[in-house]
Amino acid sequence: MASAELQGKYQKLAQEYSKLRAQNQVLKKGVVDEQANSAALKEQLKMKDQSLRKLQQEMDSLTFRNLQLAKRVELLQDELALSEPRGKKNKKSGESSSQLSQEQKTVFDEDLQKKIEENERLHIQFFEADEQHKHVEAELRSRLATLETEAAQHQAVVDGLTRKYMETIEKLQNDKAKLEVKSQTLEKEAKECRLRTEECQLQLKNLHEDLSGRLEESLSIINEKVPFNDTKYSQYNALNVPLHNRRHQLKMRDIAGQALAFVQDLVTALLNFHTYTEQRIQIFPVDSAIDTISPLNQKFSQYLHENASYVRPLEEGMLHLFESITEDTVTVLETTVKLKTFSEHLTSYLCFLRKILPYQLKSLEEECESSLCTSALRARNLELSQDMKKMTAVFEKLQTYIALLALPSTEPDGLLRTNYSSVLTNVGAALHGFHDIMKDISKHYSQKATIEHELPTATQKLITTNDCILSSVVALTNGAGKIASFFSNNLDYFIASLSYGPKAASGFISPLSAECMLQYKKKAAAYMKSLRKPLLESVPYEEALANRRILLSSTESREGLAQQVQQSLEKISKLEQEKEHWMLEAQLAKIKLEKENQRIADKLKNTSSGQLVELARENAAVSNAAGQDEATAKAVSEPIQSTSLVPDVESREDLIKNHYMARIVELTSQLQLADSKSVHFYAECRALSKRLALAEKSKEALTEEMKLASQSISRLQDELTTTKRSYEDQLSMMSDHLCSMNETLSKQREEIDTLKMSNKGNSKKNKSR
Repeated sequence: MASAELQGKYQKLAQEYSKLRAQNQVLKKGVVDEQANSAALKEQLKMKDQSLRKLQQEMDSLTFRNLQLAKRVELLQDELALSEPRGKKNKKSGESSSQLSQEQKTVFDEDLQKKIEENERLHIQFFEADEQHKHVEAELRSRLATLETEAAQHQAVVDGLTRKYMETIEKLQNDKAKLEVKSQTLEKEAKECRLRTEECQLQLKNLHEDLSGRLEESLSIINEKVPFNDTKYSQYNALNVPLHNRRHQLKMRDIAGQALAFVQDLVTALLNFHTYTEQRIQIFPVDSAIDTISPLNQKFSQYLHENASYVRPLEEGMLHLFESITEDTVTVLETTVKLKTFSEHLTSYLCFLRKILPYQLKSLEEECESSLCTSALRARNLELSQDMKKMTAVFEKLQTYIALLALPSTEPDGLLRTNYSSVLTNVGAALHGFHDIMKDISKHYSQKATIEHELPTATQKLITTNDCILSSVVALTNGAGKIASFFSNNLDYFIASLSYGPKAASGFISPLSAECMLQYKKKAAAYMKSLRKPLLESVPYEEALANRRILLSSTESREGLAQQVQQSLEKISKLEQEKEHWMLEAQLAKIKLEKENQRIADKLKNTSSGQLVELARENAAVSNAAGQDEATAKAVSEPIQSTSLVPDVESREDLIKNHYMARIVELTSQLQLADSKSVHFYAECRALSKRLALAEKSKEALTEEMKLASQSISRLQDELTTTKRSYEDQLSMMSDHLCSMNETLSKQREEIDTLKMSNKGNSKKNKSR
């Protein structure tokens, strides 16, 4: 319930955060836009100010010009006023002279008209000549431009061709130089190859002689010494003990351990899935605490309650298979007898799945028929029913293939050796199919759970049960994915390890021969162990490495301890200084206390009787004793009981002082303890860092050694393959040579026989004659 509330609160906070984030983005965009608008408005304001200043300057200049023009108009008006009376006087004399000049004016007008017409004609001619000149000039310019463009194009083509020819010439020269160098290198290689061929011919001749001698020797030894060849027949060869491959056995045990861990996770997930499914049937669609569930669900719940008796044996069978694979055995399909047990447990679980499948489908149909089921929930139930059918089918495939793999250890004729790889490939495909189906079930069930959680009648018990089922389905999906990827990664190794068996044979013939071989192997190991002589006592390699690390770390710890001692000595000197300081403070406080007690005693003498004076002296003596005991930590922690008649304020101050002194002592001890621990931890960390650096150096050295070893191994393998090929070629050549010799011998024998027959015929003819 608390987790659901926290999830709801978290969702609300996430929604609010997303809304605020969106609003923040919008506000940021608005602020950026406003800033851009303000910048644009500022620029416009600057431009307006500049234009206003220009207009003001123009206005000032115009007003100044207007003033000048007004003054000029006034002057002209004054001159006009002065010239008007003069014009009236000269008007009368002008009329008489105008008649005389009228005739002259007509003559001038005619001459002017002629001049104008002639000028107009000249202008027309000039305009036409100018237009023609411009037209010709334009044509020439256009022609010049076209010629220039054509010349530029031709020049570009010429430049491109010259460039191309130069590049080709350079390329050909480079190719010529390369070919010359290559020809020289080829000539050198040809010379070297000739020398190598001569050497190889010599080596081949020597090897031929050596191999022919070895062949004769081995044939003579086989004919003389070997009375019975047990590798000739597969039944006898299966009893031979193969070479012990410890790396193969350790690899197989490691793989079996990983498979056991994956099967354990898968078994746990299956148990949780069936158990939580049983709990769900008791809750939905009818709660068994409120009303009785249907007989179908009762029977289904009863079957699901028995799931542990079918699921647990899978883990036990895998555990027995893992325990059967040891370093001393030979692990192939013919010797893994415990795989049959695991196959039988898987068959029983498959029968359980087949038994509960109809009830599961009917239960989902009953959920669909209830009034609480919506259309979306009905669709999810139909998808889950299809997924459950697919899941049962996948387990049937797995059981079939694992049963086939278990046949070689019980019935050797049940599965041919050529079909091992195809069966293993099908097992990997079935595991991947199981993983895909579990992913579909997880997706559909999560959708179904979300729809059911949104129902108004959904109880907290149903929600919790759905979450548990969903978590178990997710665990099943993860486990199936891990097993599928694990099997796919090791599939090539499984297929390659099938050839592990007796030498020069196809494999073990029957489980009985495999068992006999294992017994012979144990006897051979016991015999070899009895022959082994005890070695002299020496320090083991691991112990020597550990002692070296301890020695190196001890040198580092010695330096750390020296630093610790130096630091502790500095702290001791500081503490002694502080001790002397507090001793002086204590003496000063003691003197002040004695003076105060003396003052109180003097005051009491004046106000009270002699008995009070004695009591004050006793109080002073007690306080002096308490001041002397303050130097030790024990006296600080003890309360001081005062029997004097000093007021309660002083006794309270003494108690507070004692309390704080005790607290200071406790804190200083804790501080010292913390300092010592920190120094110790620092020394340990430094030693560990040094060890880590040494380990990394050793790791790098080992990796380099491993690389060198792998390179040497690959080189030796290449040499071995080359020598094998050369020996095989030589043997084939020898066999061909022997065949050719046999053919020649047979031909010679036939010729001899024919000659004998002809001689016999001739002798018979001679006798008859």
